[in-house]
Amino acid sequence: MKLWRHYTVVVLFLSACSGLAARVTYLHVTERAFLQEQGDARSLRLESMPAYRGVVYDRHGEPLAVSTPVMAVWTDPSFVRLDGDAIGDLAGVLGLDPDQLARDLDAGIGREFFYLKRRVPWEVAERARKLHLDGIYFQREYRRYYPAADTSAHVVGMTNIDDLGLEGIELSFEPHLRGSHGSKRVLKDRRGETIKDLEFIEAPRFGSDLYLSLDLRLQFLAFRELKAAVLAHRAVSGSLVMLDARSGEILALVNSPSYNPNELSQTDGGGMRNRAVTDSYEPGSTIKPFTVLAALETGRYRVDTEIETAPGYFRVGNKLVQDPVNRGTITLTQALQKSSQVGIAKVALDLPPRSVFDVLNRAGIGGFVGTGLPGESAGSLSDRGLDNPVVRATLAYGYGLAASPLQLARAYLSLATGGLKLPLSILREDEVPQGDRIFDAQLCGQVLEMLETVTDDAGTAPRARVPGYRVAGKTGTSRKVGSRGYDDERHVALFAGIAPVTDPRLVMVVVINEPGGEAKGGGAVAAPVFGRVAGRALRLLGVKPDKVSAI
Repeated sequence: MKLWRHYTVVVLFLSACSGLAARVTYLHVTERAFLQEQGDARSLRLESMPAYRGVVYDRHGEPLAVSTPVMAVWTDPSFVRLDGDAIGDLAGVLGLDPDQLARDLDAGIGREFFYLKRRVPWEVAERARKLHLDGIYFQREYRRYYPAADTSAHVVGMTNIDDLGLEGIELSFEPHLRGSHGSKRVLKDRRGETIKDLEFIEAPRFGSDLYLSLDLRLQFLAFRELKAAVLAHRAVSGSLVMLDARSGEILALVNSPSYNPNELSQTDGGGMRNRAVTDSYEPGSTIKPFTVLAALETGRYRVDTEIETAPGYFRVGNKLVQDPVNRGTITLTQALQKSSQVGIAKVALDLPPRSVFDVLNRAGIGGFVGTGLPGESAGSLSDRGLDNPVVRATLAYGYGLAASPLQLARAYLSLATGGLKLPLSILREDEVPQGDRIFDAQLCGQVLEMLETVTDDAGTAPRARVPGYRVAGKTGTSRKVGSRGYDDERHVALFAGIAPVTDPRLVMVVVINEPGGEAKGGGAVAAPVFGRVAGRALRLLGVKPDKVSAI
């Protein structure tokens, strides 16, 4: 009786095994493709391999922008449900508000992909991984880091959360810096963890590196001095541009206020504007050297030609042009040294109507510089109204036109190069470019020597001097336009300089916008910044002194 039970169980077991084997064989033969597809859909994934963005360096190989590996943490709200404890634990590790995270997950129901947090440091992602929560996935990505922070922010710029350029060099050279993502097929477990790499479909193509013309040492020096001056004079903003007089490379370009691209959540939008490139100002008396150059080009004026400025003012149409004091009879050199409005205006009115305009146009005022930096301003320079003496007189001393600090620096570069117009570059140049001749070299040399007198004790900018070096430059103080015309309380203080005069190496423009202290003029506000920055920069660059000390 007991024996038949044993055989019954054995027969049933063997029948079940045979049926199961038959079913497996049937499915293997008839449904193999379908079942393989369903299995792969649950375990095989096509995973992106992020590309490494190119590094941005200064001219000496100091990194200005690098990509660091981070993690993105995500989930599938349509499939995964996290309880309150899991949400609390995960929020605590990721630094999120648990209540807000719960609301976000509820709002995301129906979506198959939801970022919990991006740009998570690897050590934080590892702590989140160790929670062993089902349905929480980790994806590798890169985050841009800027070692120089606010010092080079306006030039280098920044990227967005997807590592795409938003500002500065990061935007201008986006195709060069950005690579292309690769892909691979991987085997994953039920928690989404990669078990095995099965197939590399396409390798990532990394972005190309970029070497800028900036010298980080000079950039830091310029930024520190400019920021200190803006704070000391309670100014709205300030800009400084430094060029290599031999090649046209931009060695330093800074603005204050600035911003830290590593901490955008703490950034004030006003500090993100690259004012040295985007903002244009009436350059005031910094234009006078080009009026003098126009006068010399006619052959009717020499450096010692006398100009009668008494009684210190004169009327042009309905406009009164005046100096602070009656300077009497002065030479053309003294008109530039003392920044005489009367002297310069009288010279301009004695020239052919288009003379000053043509010189400014050749110097690049009113035209794009072409560095590739975003938002570059062309300024403004128009030949309309040149038959009006008032227009010609005001143009001669820097009103009725507008130029950015970068444009003004390019104009002064043409004086430093002896009349050659070099292209400005934000990239490091391996070869010195060939410039186009726009001015006579001898005349530029005369203007340079005249500008050197501006930094004498009798000039308007003795505080721009650099011990041991001959310095040439010109101050400028322009009134800003308000709702009722020119405002006597709001000014722009400027200084444009070249050093050393014997063999120019640096061209620098300093702009302090709306100084709020007692000092308003370019000689008192902007020139000292030039002196401090140029002094340190020349020594850092190893430029030999060219000024013979009096015994």
